[in-house]
Amino acid sequence: MANYYNVPVAGIDVAANFSVVTILSPNGDIYKKNLKFHHNLDGLTKLVNLINKIEEEFGDSPKLFCESTGIYHLTLLHFLRKNQKDISVINPLISNSNRNFNIRKVKNDKRDSLSLAKLGKFDNVKTSMDIPEDFLHLRFLVREYYNRIDDRANVKKEFSNSLNVYYPGLKKAFSNICSKTALAFFENYPTPQSFIDAVQDDVIHLLRTTAKCGLEWSNKKYLELLQIANEALFLGINSFFFARKVTRFLASYKFHTELIDDLYAEINVYINNADFGAKFHEDLDLLSSFKGLGSMTAITLLSAIGSIDNFSKPQQLVAFFGVDPSVNESGKFKGDKNKMSKRGTSIGRKVLYSFALQCIRKSPNQKPVNSTLHHYYHEQLKHKKKKVRVVAVMNKLLRYVFSVLKNRNPYVVRDPKIHKRMFLENNSKKNILAA
Repeated sequence: MANYYNVPVAGIDVAANFSVVTILSPNGDIYKKNLKFHHNLDGLTKLVNLINKIEEEFGDSPKLFCESTGIYHLTLLHFLRKNQKDISVINPLISNSNRNFNIRKVKNDKRDSLSLAKLGKFDNVKTSMDIPEDFLHLRFLVREYYNRIDDRANVKKEFSNSLNVYYPGLKKAFSNICSKTALAFFENYPTPQSFIDAVQDDVIHLLRTTAKCGLEWSNKKYLELLQIANEALFLGINSFFFARKVTRFLASYKFHTELIDDLYAEINVYINNADFGAKFHEDLDLLSSFKGLGSMTAITLLSAIGSIDNFSKPQQLVAFFGVDPSVNESGKFKGDKNKMSKRGTSIGRKVLYSFALQCIRKSPNQKPVNSTLHHYYHEQLKHKKKKVRVVAVMNKLLRYVFSVLKNRNPYVVRDPKIHKRMFLENNSKKNILAA
C-alpha cells in the first residue's frame, strides 16, 4: 500500500509563470481538477488557502507533489515550505516514464498534474533530496562560476580559430595562447607587421620577464616568432582586422577572468558566513587529504553531494553523479557496450573527471600523485579503452570520498591487498568481542 493512500494528494505541474494543480481525495477520486494559479504573491496565497480548506474538510493536510523543472519549481517549493506545507519533488525521469500508461500520446499541463497526483498517491515513488535555501544559493554560485569558466573557454576557442586564418603558425610558438607570455605578446604586437617593426631587445625583454626564462631561450623564441610573422604577412588575411579582433579578445578574456576571480572570492566568503560553514569546512579539511584535489574542486563536489547522510551506500553516491553503467539485458542477452548513465549532476561529473585525471598522472618528480589509482589505471585496466579506464577511476574516487565523509577519517593511500587484510583483521576483532 502506498504511503498516502488515506490522505488527500495534490499533483502540481509547474511552468515558468504559472502552475496547474489537480487534487485527489483520500479515496482516490478527483476532488479538484486543473486549477491554474500564477507564480505571484496573490496566486500562491490562493493555493495556500485552498490547501488549508482541504485540510479542514478531510482532517488531514494534503501531500503535495511537483516535478523538478530546473529552477521554475523553486519559488513554489520554498514558498509552500515557508508556509509549512508538505511538498516533495519528483525526478522528471520517474514522472516521464509514468506518463506512458495511456496508449494515446497526450502531453499537456492538465494531464501532467493528474499524472503527478496519481503517481504520488498510489506508488511508493522516490522523491528528490531536500536542499536548504542557504545551501541552494551555494549551488547557484558554483554553477555560475563554471558557466563563466565555459564562457572564457569559448572566447579562447574562438580566438584560437581566428589565429589559423589571420596569423598562421603562431599557435606553434605558444602552447597556451592564454599564458602570461602569450597575452603580453598579443597586447604589444597584435599583428605580424607590428612584431617585425619592433625593436629586438624590447621583444626579448618582454619574453624574459613574462616567461621568466633565460636569454638563450628568449633569443631562440624571438627568431621563431620572427619567421612565423614573416610568413604570416603572405599567408594571413588583412592584419588590420585582426588587430581589432585581438583588442576585443584581450578585453573579453580579462573581463571573464575578473568575473571568475570575483565569484571564487564570493563563494569562499559565503561559505565562511553560512550556517553550514563549520561543517562544510570540516568536510573540506577531510577532502584536502586527497592529493591532486584543488579547493574549488572540493567545494564543487561537496555542493553537489549536499549532506553525505542522504546516501547510505557508496553505490547511491556513484549513481547520483551518473557514473554508474547503464544496463541493457533481455532474456539471455546481456549488452556489453553500456555507457555511463549520466543521470546525475553534470557539474559534479565534470570536476570529478578532472580530479581523476590528476590522480592517474605523475608529479614533476616522476612519482605518481596517487600510486594506487595510477597502478589501477595503467596496469589493471591497461586492456580497456581510455574513457572506460577514466570512468572506473571516477567510480573508485567516489567510493573513497563516501568512506572519508562517512567515517570522518582522512584519506590514506594504501595498497589494496594491505587494505583488504586490515579490513579482515578488524572484522575478526569485532566478531571476537561480540562473542
